[in-house]
Amino acid sequence: MNMKKTNTGFTRRDFLKTSAAAGAGLIVAPWIKTSGKSSVTNDINIALLGAGAEGQVLMNACLKIPNIKFKAVCDIWEAYNLKRAYRLLKKYGHELNAYTDYREMLAKEKNLDAVIVATPDFWHAKHAVDSMNAGLHVYCEKEMSNTLEGAKQIVQAAKRTGKVVQIGHQRRSNPYYVHSYFNLIKEAEILGIITTVNGQWNRSVQPDNGWPKKYPIPVGILQKYGYKNMHQHRNWRWYRGLGGGPIVDLGSHQIDIYTWFLGVPPYSVMASGGTDYYDKKTHEWYDTVLATFKYKTKHGIVRAFYQTITTNSNQGYFETFMGDQGALTISESAGRVGVFKEASAPLWDKWVDNGFLLAPKEEPKKENTSAILDVRETAAPPKYTLPITFNDPYHKPHLENFFNAIRGNEELNCPVEVGYETAVAVLKVNQAIKAKREVKFNSNEFKI
Repeated sequence: MNMKKTNTGFTRRDFLKTSAAAGAGLIVAPWIKTSGKSSVTNDINIALLGAGAEGQVLMNACLKIPNIKFKAVCDIWEAYNLKRAYRLLKKYGHELNAYTDYREMLAKEKNLDAVIVATPDFWHAKHAVDSMNAGLHVYCEKEMSNTLEGAKQIVQAAKRTGKVVQIGHQRRSNPYYVHSYFNLIKEAEILGIITTVNGQWNRSVQPDNGWPKKYPIPVGILQKYGYKNMHQHRNWRWYRGLGGGPIVDLGSHQIDIYTWFLGVPPYSVMASGGTDYYDKKTHEWYDTVLATFKYKTKHGIVRAFYQTITTNSNQGYFETFMGDQGALTISESAGRVGVFKEASAPLWDKWVDNGFLLAPKEEPKKENTSAILDVRETAAPPKYTLPITFNDPYHKPHLENFFNAIRGNEELNCPVEVGYETAVAVLKVNQAIKAKREVKFNSNEFKI
């Protein structure tokens, strides 16, 4: 299948159709059970490779999408992850096989169309490339790889095989983000000239994940797949060589949005990070990272700040884009989403009238009991909201886009070229921390 791949599969016209439906609260009913009696002929047969926490999230989202049939599930933890996923899928009517070795799955399953790769980051490249070589399309969770070399291998295999490969930066398909990008940033330019970006993902202290002691993975199998012991398998994100630290695990989602909304890759990054709270013997990666990116846009330099800490969840996760006419705060958490007009900016009535924004709710005026106005006090700007109702799982629209791209009905929202650009930007943060200085990007780094 030859497909033209762009930075987003949505067009302005396509989005207006979907946003109108979302604004009306039209939610697709969950697809509970597959049936051999269905008259639909565009079924897609898939396998789930990796049935851990992220794999279960993707599996649950797929269960709400019509015409998707699980034919196989693979996980090295046979007594727990594999058995649990297999039983659930059987319960929902999927006729499938279970495997512990993905190579056996690829060799035996002859009717597969696609594989969802939800294994730890250090396995992504191997699993994605081998799946493409087996003739299958691939949905690969982010980060593409914990190394740039691994990410390159995925890009090269996608180009060589011509397979559809979606990288799991699911915000690229989220209705809040798509509406904000196409309607507010691109068309209305409602923020004016963007000058600053601020974002974070703060997470509470996470204990050792642990595991049911009666269901350990045999040591020989663990070592075969790159783990020293069960503890490392269950907490792989803490270890160098297996994951990329919280800037990759969490920050990757949001730094991807920085580049998307600003329209250019970063010019440089400086960062500070360390393992300040956890035991360095078990947490090889930083628990705190603060980074500052510079972007050279057509309007000048934009400084983009980002923090991820794993010791406190204050204010959760969001991104805020600030311009000389307004600010946009956006998040997968719908309650945080809002657009705030600067007092000096032109009226936004026309953007409300044409459905780009919902007007602020009027609040009762408060009596001014202060005899003297403190010059430091300023009234909070009114909060405009988006005409979007979105109640589905976060990953569902991105998976739907992938499946529709396989059918030839849509272009990918996050093809490998886009995923690779984000991998370059994010992995450079760890280099900047080690270098203890500002590190510049070469524009050629973002392309293969």
